[in-house]
Amino acid sequence: MRWNDLAAEDCSLARSLAVIGDRWTLLVLREAFLRVRRFEDFQDRLGIARRVLTERLAGLVADGVLDKVVYQQRPLRHEYRLTEKGLALYPVILSLVHWGDRYYAGEAGPPVLYRHKTCGHDFHSVLTCSECGEPVDARNVALHGRGVDRRVGGESR
Repeated sequence: MRWNDLAAEDCSLARSLAVIGDRWTLLVLREAFLRVRRFEDFQDRLGIARRVLTERLAGLVADGVLDKVVYQQRPLRHEYRLTEKGLALYPVILSLVHWGDRYYAGEAGPPVLYRHKTCGHDFHSVLTCSECGEPVDARNVALHGRGVDRRVGGESR
């Protein structure tokens, strides 16, 4: 499979990677979730080349993850805001952050803590079943659907 063909795959992970599966794209999204909105601010915070940042922002806009919004008419200037589709990526980003905290933070611990505004507690992400609320992991999930047979040989254990 070629990288440029991912969007055409009958696999939700492959199609998702076609949109966000690049390290710069993930870091742009991290900054967007930290409320960075303007091109220069993305560039300053990431130390990314203008061309690369331009390509990543344009791709995220084209895929509907970010909106490009005018904030100044003269000279014409834009900022980038997460769309509903983009905001839906928050659990993905947060899960990656917490995975990194668990396996790569070292003795100093996580560099950033996340506090739930409603209850006031620091937390880590937990994937739960939408139906019963129980935590889920790779050991207690069975797969089914049109894409399963060619990938794993039918329903998993």
